[in-house]
Amino acid sequence: MRWALVKVAVAVTVMVVVAFAVPLGLVIKEMARDRAFSNAERQAAAIAPTLSITTDREPLERAIASTNAGADGRMAVHVPAATGPDTGRLDIGRGRAAEKDLRTVQRIPRAAMAEVAGGSVLLQPTALGSGQIAVVEIYVPQNEVSKGVTTAWLVLAGVGFALIVGSVAVADRLGVRMVEPAQRLAGAAHALGEGKLGARVPEEGPAELRSAAVAFNSMADQVVGLLANERELAADLSHRLRTPLTVLRLNAASLGEGPAADQTRAAVAQLEREVDTIIRTAREAKPQTVAAGPAGGCDVSEVVRERMDFWSALAEDEGRTARVAGIGRPVRIPVVRAELAAALDALLGNVFRHTPEGTAFSVDVHNGEDAVIVLVSDAGSGIADPKAALARGNSGGREGSTGLGLDIVRRVAESTGGDVRIGRSVLGGTEVRIWIGLDGWRPTDGPRRGHRLRRRGRRASPDL
Repeated sequence: MRWALVKVAVAVTVMVVVAFAVPLGLVIKEMARDRAFSNAERQAAAIAPTLSITTDREPLERAIASTNAGADGRMAVHVPAATGPDTGRLDIGRGRAAEKDLRTVQRIPRAAMAEVAGGSVLLQPTALGSGQIAVVEIYVPQNEVSKGVTTAWLVLAGVGFALIVGSVAVADRLGVRMVEPAQRLAGAAHALGEGKLGARVPEEGPAELRSAAVAFNSMADQVVGLLANERELAADLSHRLRTPLTVLRLNAASLGEGPAADQTRAAVAQLEREVDTIIRTAREAKPQTVAAGPAGGCDVSEVVRERMDFWSALAEDEGRTARVAGIGRPVRIPVVRAELAAALDALLGNVFRHTPEGTAFSVDVHNGEDAVIVLVSDAGSGIADPKAALARGNSGGREGSTGLGLDIVRRVAESTGGDVRIGRSVLGGTEVRIWIGLDGWRPTDGPRRGHRLRRRGRRASPDL
């Protein structure tokens, strides 16, 4: 914006300078020419009284020498002979005009200009006492015609340049006054987007930018408030959503029949409903997952082993067959350990929640040069509408589902440039594929040349 204002100011000033300076320069040039020939007319008029008295050479030479033009050798007098215009003509001084021009002026007694070498001549007719016409010739050099014109053009150019420089300076100051608040606003917006919640904008500058700064600061305050509420909700969820809920379900299922068992199962169901309500409330202020830096991240194999050890107790109690593959060696990914663990718990929890007891499931890790794929598969009935299940905020339309689980998984994948896909597993049920990018490459960009996924020493297709 700053340079745009400067360019506009320069363009407008140049147009104004050209519009006024060029005509003014032409007027000055014409005035210099008129001044030169007006002076020549005065010089010619100065010799007219002498010609009206006498046409003798000596008095005329003295009269010519007394004038400035005559002293400079720029005046000549042509007096026709008494017997005719073509014989015995008296010429005094250095004549430069052509003979035909002299005859024309004598025949038509009217002042005329004629071009000669090095300048112009003024031919001024003067009536003699005898009724004949004498011609006074005044030579006007070219430098006399253009005298002062160059200086005037230089002055005009200097004034125009000064005006342009001044307009640039003024436009630059105005641009700074407008651009700096806008830059501060943009910088604060970027800082707020990067998580610097203390970013605020001084309410300075033009009225519009001051209004924008006030709105931004108000928005930032609201964001801080919302995040504070979110942290409180997250703290509450972290306390409520601990794994003892799973243990309670396991114990309640093994209590058999009786009033105590029914009460326990009712309490667990009530607790699950309460958790669902809290999750739905917290969804409006859910935090964004931030990918770990180059030095951060975690080992996928270690996290998968840890979470499968936890869920294996419930799987054994429900008669489920659990299989794990691809975790024989460390696999580093740019995801925080707690985030990956939450994503795996969400998917494995969905398996236990939405498939019958005895349904087998598996977790496979595929390590590639550009990405790591984590597959969570089950042998259940599958998901009728995978696209709807992946829609943000969609609960899937199933009892006891908040839709948060897949959102957690999606944020983990998208924080690395990857994505989440749902398909049919080799076990016959649902397969959730978490594509975790290692260098920001998304699977939707198409296959890369030389891209490979490795699992247990074997090559696997990226379309797994």
